[in-house]
Amino acid sequence: MSQLQFIRSNTFRWASAVAAVFAVFVIALFGFIYWEIDAYLIARSDRMINMQLNFMATLPQGRRIDAISDHLGQDSRGVQFAGLFDSAGYRLAGNLQDLPQGFRVDGTVQATRMGRVQPPSGDPVIRLVGRRLGNGDVVVIGRNVDETREISSVVGQALALGLLPALCLCLLAGAWLSVRAQRRVEEVNQRVQRIIAGDLRERLPHRDIDEPFSRLAAIVNGMLDEMEAMINALAGVGNDIAHDLRTPLTRARLALERGRTHATTLEQLQAVADKAIGGIDQSLAIITALLRLTEIENSRRSAGFGDVALHEILREVCDVYEPIAEDKGIDLGVDIERRLHAWGDRDLLFEAIANLVDNAIKFSPAGGKVGLELLRGEKSTIVRVTDTGPGIGEQEREAVLRRFYRSDKMRNAPGVGLGLSLVAAIVKLHDFRLIIHPGPGGGLEIVCADQQGKSEK
Repeated sequence: MSQLQFIRSNTFRWASAVAAVFAVFVIALFGFIYWEIDAYLIARSDRMINMQLNFMATLPQGRRIDAISDHLGQDSRGVQFAGLFDSAGYRLAGNLQDLPQGFRVDGTVQATRMGRVQPPSGDPVIRLVGRRLGNGDVVVIGRNVDETREISSVVGQALALGLLPALCLCLLAGAWLSVRAQRRVEEVNQRVQRIIAGDLRERLPHRDIDEPFSRLAAIVNGMLDEMEAMINALAGVGNDIAHDLRTPLTRARLALERGRTHATTLEQLQAVADKAIGGIDQSLAIITALLRLTEIENSRRSAGFGDVALHEILREVCDVYEPIAEDKGIDLGVDIERRLHAWGDRDLLFEAIANLVDNAIKFSPAGGKVGLELLRGEKSTIVRVTDTGPGIGEQEREAVLRRFYRSDKMRNAPGVGLGLSLVAAIVKLHDFRLIIHPGPGGGLEIVCADQQGKSEK
């Protein structure tokens, strides 16, 4: 991964922007704290010097000089200022050289610069307050406020020691997230390239955690599973079609060839033609079933959907197949618990149920039974078809839904192996479920969801 790609990544840019906003916020916060502390210290200093001034003013004249000396003697940090001046401005006591020019002796605190009469010398900024006494003397009390600069230095150091590591941490986190995201994207790109190259078993990486990327990868993997199944089905459908069409076409060709060689009468030619027509009809039935299956699978329209009376469809299917069942000696019965409805296409649902009944009759032995049931489940409406035939094995539950699939024990039975594929396609179109119960007498069920149906008493 090049440095240019790393810097240009959106993740790193967002992390840098967040770090910049965080830095501005911290600077503003520290500035606010500094100004608040500075104002508090100045106000506190003003209160202190006012209290000291009031104390000095209440003392007798003979004790003021000693009190000022004691006050300055207790100042180990050298931040206190005091002075006693006579009416002419001559200094009587204290560490102030003279009264500042323009200083108002009215009891208000003022900021000014003035020097000391003894080391440490200098010209600091002090907060000063003065008052004229009854005898004309002037008492002045002050305090050095340059110590707020020390606070500014401390705040600046705290800002540097706290902000810079935090800023670097944000940038490092952005860099890590950027590298992590780009690695995942690169891994996805590599796997997608392998899928494009034809490796349909490849899947996107994902973890079993609740995050957007993993959810997206799981959805894409599900889509790839469906595509792989469809492609594998399409890959074999050509061979299946060729195999199932070859047999009837070969029989038709052999019948015509033998008829041309051996037939000597009109009746023999007609028999040969009938056999050829039968083979062609079987081929056309296969093609028609395939076209119908494709039409159903590709349908995305629900314009023909409506309220379908399932109990009426079951009775109609029973009426259609009852003669066929009687010819084979099979008892066909229908059991309707109550009048139930579903939302769907009536013709397609009739076709699906008819295919299930047709298969049940076809694979049930003579003297067997085929049952049609319409019943109400806990949260669904169920159409159930049962028979006394050999049933579907556990290992064949998925295979029987593929096109042209026919188990070895049913290889000699009539049909093209598309009936259950048609049923599965119709059920999927309606968002219903097809349940296959394996074993003899297991039967099949079409389960209609509750939100799509209603019932009548």
